[in-house]
Amino acid sequence: MRPVEVRRRPQQACTPRMQALARLPVFFDLDGKRAVVAGNGAAVAWKAELLSAAGADVEVFAEQPCEELRALAAEAPPAPLTVRHRAWRIEDLDGAAVAVGGFEDEAAAERFAAAARTAGVPVNVIDRPAHCDFSFGAIINRSPLVIGISTDGAAPVFAQAIRAKLEGMIPRGFARWAEAARRWRQAVQSSGLSLGARRRFWQLFAVYALHHPAHEPAQGDLEALFEITQRQEAGIGTVTLVGGGPGDPELLTLRAVRALQSADVILIDDLVSPDVLDFARREAKKMLVGKTGDGPACKQDEINALMVALAKAGRRVVRLKGGDPLIFARAG
Repeated sequence: MRPVEVRRRPQQACTPRMQALARLPVFFDLDGKRAVVAGNGAAVAWKAELLSAAGADVEVFAEQPCEELRALAAEAPPAPLTVRHRAWRIEDLDGAAVAVGGFEDEAAAERFAAAARTAGVPVNVIDRPAHCDFSFGAIINRSPLVIGISTDGAAPVFAQAIRAKLEGMIPRGFARWAEAARRWRQAVQSSGLSLGARRRFWQLFAVYALHHPAHEPAQGDLEALFEITQRQEAGIGTVTLVGGGPGDPELLTLRAVRALQSADVILIDDLVSPDVLDFARREAKKMLVGKTGDGPACKQDEINALMVALAKAGRRVVRLKGGDPLIFARAG
């Protein structure tokens, strides 16, 4: 007996929700803002140096400053850094953007944290998570490209090991490209390109930067990227077939990841692992067009027509299938 065919129409799929975060990674703009540091020792000096490197006007309160603090103050760091030879006072916290303390005594740490919170100042007390509103992670500095790594205080040594591994993988030339992006952003915004074309410009920018990290970005590069973007905007969209493999997202090819991250619309097979969609651009529209054996199924002709229509409308379409996209002659 022939099974009854159950028709399914393409329907929008929900973007997977963000999984729980131990900490929210945020980046404070401290340029020209006041930061209060209280305490003494090498760890306190390092936090003061970080705050100064971020552009903060740092005031350190230490009755008998250690050698590291004295040396830091004498070296004229990037932003003003002053060492006050006295203990901190409650009024010192007025107007501060952040406060950092380093204390061996638990009661002293608790008093500093309580005073900062009363003053409405985010506080970090070194090595005392219970008294911290924010934490310092391991940092990879390719400023303005900055990467922070946190284990929520569970394994700082592990975070440092990850940082060391990433340091070897991220060329120092990326700092020049990130700075070029900052210089060129206004020109791109006022170029008259559509929103989609501007996004494609930055995608081209990223691909070129990743392949030429040692190259010094110049005005000619900006003009060349503009020219390519304008040529692409005059054309039609694209359709890319991507195989999700057996479900492990680590088995995706680099080309598949780039396609997912640049897609406007992703047509999803029922067999695709949700973990694979973590690599997709979150703003992309996801549509479920799968087949379920004897269950509900979208007609292949309908899927084909949808892909063509979207591409003709200028969209970048990814047909994401579980396993191999060439199986069962679907590619044809």
